[in-house]
Amino acid sequence: MKKTLISFCLILVTLLGACNGSDKREEHSQNSMVEKNETLIIPGEDEVIDAEIVRKGEVLIAYSNCYECHKEENKAKGPSFQAIAKRYPMQQVYLDHLARKIISGGSGAWGYPVMEAHPHLKFEEAKMMATYILSLEEK
Repeated sequence: MKKTLISFCLILVTLLGACNGSDKREEHSQNSMVEKNETLIIPGEDEVIDAEIVRKGEVLIAYSNCYECHKEENKAKGPSFQAIAKRYPMQQVYLDHLARKIISGGSGAWGYPVMEAHPHLKFEEAKMMATYILSLEEK
């Protein structure tokens, strides 16, 4: 009986040790993925965008809840607007992509925080907001 109990304890300790190592590997993998996502930059030339659209986007963002999770220069719960601008070139395809992302929300592009959906926004409003965000890239 004593031998069986010792064997059981050894098996239990081995299993717990394997689980803890697995958690550490998973945590490291998640951290690596976040770092990889934050350094991804899509190549491409910026298109010329009307300054009036940028100003309208700035106003729309000012009256939204974007600043609860984003800051212009520093990472908060979500990526900074400058980091987003650094990743995406100012091109219509990316403005459309970001506008859809603003409206539908989601996760994964910048790690694990989930961006809430903003279904009340019209596509053109979200696109103006995306235009303002991409205008903030540090030159």
